[in-house]
Amino acid sequence: MKTTETAPVHQPDSRYAMVRLALTLLIMTVGSSGMYVVSVMLPAVQAEFGIARADASMPYTLLMLGFGFGGVLMGKLADRIGVMKPLLMGSVFLAAGYIATGMSQGIVSFTIAQALLVGLLGSSVAFAPLVADTSLWFVKRRGIAVAVCASGNYLAGAVWPPIAQHFVEQVGWRQTYIGMGIFCGVTMALLALFFRARPPALVDVAPVSQVAGSTVVRDMTRPFGLSMGAAQSLLCIAGVACCVAMAMPQVHIVAYCGDLGYGPAQGAMMLSLMLGFGIVSRLVSGAICDRIGGLRTLLLGGVLQCVALLLFLPFDGLVPLYVISALFGLFQGGIVPSYAIIVREHFPPKEAGARVGTVLMFTLFGMALGGWMSGKVFDLTGSYHAAFLNGIGWNLVNVSIASFLLWRVSRMRRGGVAVAA
Repeated sequence: MKTTETAPVHQPDSRYAMVRLALTLLIMTVGSSGMYVVSVMLPAVQAEFGIARADASMPYTLLMLGFGFGGVLMGKLADRIGVMKPLLMGSVFLAAGYIATGMSQGIVSFTIAQALLVGLLGSSVAFAPLVADTSLWFVKRRGIAVAVCASGNYLAGAVWPPIAQHFVEQVGWRQTYIGMGIFCGVTMALLALFFRARPPALVDVAPVSQVAGSTVVRDMTRPFGLSMGAAQSLLCIAGVACCVAMAMPQVHIVAYCGDLGYGPAQGAMMLSLMLGFGIVSRLVSGAICDRIGGLRTLLLGGVLQCVALLLFLPFDGLVPLYVISALFGLFQGGIVPSYAIIVREHFPPKEAGARVGTVLMFTLFGMALGGWMSGKVFDLTGSYHAAFLNGIGWNLVNVSIASFLLWRVSRMRRGGVAVAA
């Protein structure tokens, strides 16, 4: 008789789920290092290769594109075979990418290693697939769990740049990359071995449940009463819109402070404050999400982000800008994780990896588009005032979509249709 080895089954919100969440935070902090250290290496790489600043910046752009596409690819793979094997693959590719980067002989080979090995096949597995996997392990505390998981990406941004800068000064950027390749590859591979168990949401999926003697239909084939494609498309558009708006202060606050005469150092401090409060925002929004659901959290975050953007228009003093930057970080940090909760609540669990990866890919595209678009608007108008207005316009698109989907859900509930787990 043929026997099949099965992974152990654990309950949602269990002690194992909490331990797994802690390991997820660690592996995301290690695996997301690639998207932050490349900026630290930029001056040294530019000087050694003798290239223009735009050419030296291209590896970051292509790495982020690879990161977005890779999240979808690795998410689909995780849906099929579980998250452990993609994590093991990602650890190998991330290590190979860092080592190949350290041994590159020109900007072309440097860029290829960053885009394909580090971005597409390496770091990408340490974000969207892990967010989706975490959403499958929690029910009562799903919002805060996803928020903690997603904070690993911000934590990597706080931890890795000073470490990389220290070693660049001590041993050079090439040796730093090679050392990171060995450390990150081994650490990710060891942590990945703890991710063998299947999520309980995939073990116990049932389309029909019995409640108080009556049959309650959980139809996840028509999220929000729409086709799967239409619902996914609306979430992707909302993701682009909210992140175009989000990119305006995050990408341009340093330049904005320079234009106002405060100097780039003040702008860098504001950006640090913004990202620091973003971590707080993710945790607080996760707790709120557990109480009011993903859609309402998305709508709340979108409205508050719009308020913060509006405050940038009349106030441009140094102290008000610090206050508004903190408020902006506090308001926007929970928006992106709420998409994972929405997908988990309204789409089939077995498709969580691919669908969460797709929506998060579009949020990355929104950040890239918003950073460029705000600069273009500034070039055309000579002022960031119009750029803030452009961000507010995109933010209103996000709020409108969230309001529409929430209205659809409310209407379906009034009609007696169960629309979420």
